[in-house]
Amino acid sequence: MSASNDSLEPRKPQSEEGFSPFATDRAEGPSIDPADVARFSAQAAEWWDPKGPFAPLHRFNPARLKFVRDRAAEHFGRDVRTRAPFNGLSLIDIGCGGGLIAEPMRRMGFEVAALDASSENIGTARAHAEQMGLDIAYRAATVEQMVEAGAGPFDVVLTMEVIEHVADPEGFVRACSKLIKPGGMMIVATLNRTLKGLLLGKVAAEYLLRWVPAGTHDWRQFLKPDELRAMLDGEPLTVTGPYGLAYDPLNDRWSEGDDVGINYMMMATRPGSGMP
Repeated sequence: MSASNDSLEPRKPQSEEGFSPFATDRAEGPSIDPADVARFSAQAAEWWDPKGPFAPLHRFNPARLKFVRDRAAEHFGRDVRTRAPFNGLSLIDIGCGGGLIAEPMRRMGFEVAALDASSENIGTARAHAEQMGLDIAYRAATVEQMVEAGAGPFDVVLTMEVIEHVADPEGFVRACSKLIKPGGMMIVATLNRTLKGLLLGKVAAEYLLRWVPAGTHDWRQFLKPDELRAMLDGEPLTVTGPYGLAYDPLNDRWSEGDDVGINYMMMATRPGSGMP
């Protein structure tokens, strides 16, 4: 699956654009889990190796890109068959890693800002975007720093497979929600704290299939959909989901489905007239 058959003309990267409130390129904030940041930083150079430690994400990526593309197109009334259908809309990828989501989102037309707590990840992401001729505004920072600096808001806020790695998930997702523009949307992807999530999302993925290095996840930090919904109580948002993502071992592919026992997504929209 390709999220878009068209790409933008190569542009000169504008790594600082959209982050002018920040005087430094250093992530600070209560959501940081130093052990998790160190773990991903140690593998930063291998983000774009489809056979490296992030190979599972490369296989997983088409399904989540399609989910984001289709929900955004429905929400903003865009035709995905057109070239760069999201021109004129802004997007922030929170916890962007090496840029596996940020780059295709930019190719779909979004003006993309992206941040990660790991400066090593940001270095990899910037270098790869420059090679691809993509102008993505990358910054080593936390979402709390973004909110404090008054950055945004954005039409689309993404935080994909990040919340299960932070020290304060409620504070984190509430901060993410502050960046949603009126009329905009947020998508949160994570893993479910179920027995199935433990056996397949943790034990099988890390120790049997060795999709990810042992210790990548702490099952106790997985979130049930109702817990994630409760974390956004009191925010002026409409929360929908969960939407499941399931793996088909026979075809070695992921797709959206009804099973939310392992991986799932939630969507939150902010009322308003901000839609173009």
